[in-house]
Amino acid sequence: MDWNAMAVVGRIARAHGIRGQVIVNLETDFPDERFTPGATMYTERSGALTPLTLTTVRFQNGRPVIGVEGVETMSEAEQLAGLQLRVPLEQLARLPEDTFYHHDLVGCQVMTQDGQNVGMVEGVEGTFEGSRLVVSGARGEILIPLAKDICRTIDVAGKRIVIDPPDGLLDLNV
Repeated sequence: MDWNAMAVVGRIARAHGIRGQVIVNLETDFPDERFTPGATMYTERSGALTPLTLTTVRFQNGRPVIGVEGVETMSEAEQLAGLQLRVPLEQLARLPEDTFYHHDLVGCQVMTQDGQNVGMVEGVEGTFEGSRLVVSGARGEILIPLAKDICRTIDVAGKRIVIDPPDGLLDLNV
């Protein structure tokens, strides 16, 4: 498996309690399906992929508190803090039409409807309800709302997004 060809679903925030559990900051819109006992996720340490099998899962304040096979103490759990949790792309849920995974949008070239090059999508911030494209352009970072009335065409296969920005949007972030 290739770490870079996997999707981020969360990041381990910190240890929780004395029994080796950890709290996860979510980076998925499907936490109830993704975080279940028996699920396997992957981390990377020193260039090596490490599978983590979830033994227990409960949600506290909207975040999963998970137990991991082989992690029994607070000290062992503390060593996991900061690690990303990823899954193979083929394990991702099928999305409704006109919705996209963040990793599908990263690397897309953004241009206006009249052909002006805006830049390259470097990341996506926000949640399913309200996201922003983080675009690296010639004049710096630009935040573009991921909304149908602005992002007119999203061609994931062609790695291209055509936008119709409202007046001043491209000047707000520079």
